Amino acid sequence: MKVVIAPDSFKGSISAKDICEAIKKGIFTVYPEAEVKAVPLADGGEGTLESMVYASNGTFRSVIVRCPMGKEVEATYGVLGDEETVIIEMAQASGLPLVKPEERNPYTASSFGTGQLIKHALNAGYRRFIIGLGGSATNDGGTGMLTALGVKFFKESSERLPEGGGYLKQLSYFNDSELDPRLTESTIIIASDVVNKLCGPDGASAIFGPQKGADPEMVEHLDQALSHFAEIVYKQKGIDIRELNGGGAAGGMGAALMAFLGAAVQSGIEIVMKEIDFEKQIQDADLILTGEGKLDSQTLSGKVIAGVTKIAHKYQVPVVVLCGGLDLDPASFDYLGILTALSIVPGPCSLEEAMRNAPTWITQRTESIMRIIRYFNGVLKPEENISKGGTTR
Repeated sequence: MKVVIAPDSFKGSISAKDICEAIKKGIFTVYPEAEVKAVPLADGGEGTLESMVYASNGTFRSVIVRCPMGKEVEATYGVLGDEETVIIEMAQASGLPLVKPEERNPYTASSFGTGQLIKHALNAGYRRFIIGLGGSATNDGGTGMLTALGVKFFKESSERLPEGGGYLKQLSYFNDSELDPRLTESTIIIASDVVNKLCGPDGASAIFGPQKGADPEMVEHLDQALSHFAEIVYKQKGIDIRELNGGGAAGGMGAALMAFLGAAVQSGIEIVMKEIDFEKQIQDADLILTGEGKLDSQTLSGKVIAGVTKIAHKYQVPVVVLCGGLDLDPASFDYLGILTALSIVPGPCSLEEAMRNAPTWITQRTESIMRIIRYFNGVLKPEENISKGGTTR
């Protein structure tokens, strides 16, 4: 029997890689002769770096960069198993977790560190990039990243513009003649499902600014600043970044990558699955175990599980979902294309308890699933205790 384990992370609780390990333990307790393939997944946001490197047998590179508020931090990017493709997760260098809540300030926060990661990979000889844009602390339109790569931004007085989204309102012109020329040899793919445009009520500042520390007055200022930045870009490059779908991702980083670096936006989960050759890995599988933190109405139009079931259906491989919270009725399972979904939580508990016990509960729930499968495969008799030295669940 071949089982493919392909979960998303349980956000804030357990990574996709660690979920794979917990599920493996449950499978082998009951079905030690099973062939198991772990393929942790992500959708371009948190966890994409780890999942893609792990699933492709790639490697990690660590770099000292500037965090959004200017302090030096260690950030990591990945080189996939093909040894040609770099995966950069913006949150590593420019993410919210790098800034204490009381210090968050998108007026001055800079994406410079993300540019440093790109430059380091260029120096190492890489020319193919996948950039995940989730979890940023910045609202600078990607100008910090561009500065690290050679672009200069100026005030009307020809003084250099300070970094940070709030200062873009003072932008008079930029000089991109020194943008790293190696970027013209490079392929850059944005892994993001964010479709928000740069400005307006659904733009970067209005939708994502508050979680980065912006009050209503700052949100309005930042939106006007990005709009002014867009006017300057249109004037000098003839590209209207206000009209780019996904331009508002990561505080406008999407717009900068598209307009200055020629990046193309693709669905995060589709990129991940393509790069790790997910379709090939599940073709001869008997079962796929996937999962996410909460299964609810958002899952119906979701990312990872929808991506898994789309390919699984092609090869008629049954899909079982493990989740922390389950807020869908069984009638929705057919719509999702899954056999069933099961919460790992055994009973009423606090969120802290659920997060702490997630690995153990995932293993236990997996054991229960595998016992049923083993019985109906004619291997297990009802009176047998599969777990030698363990307990029957």
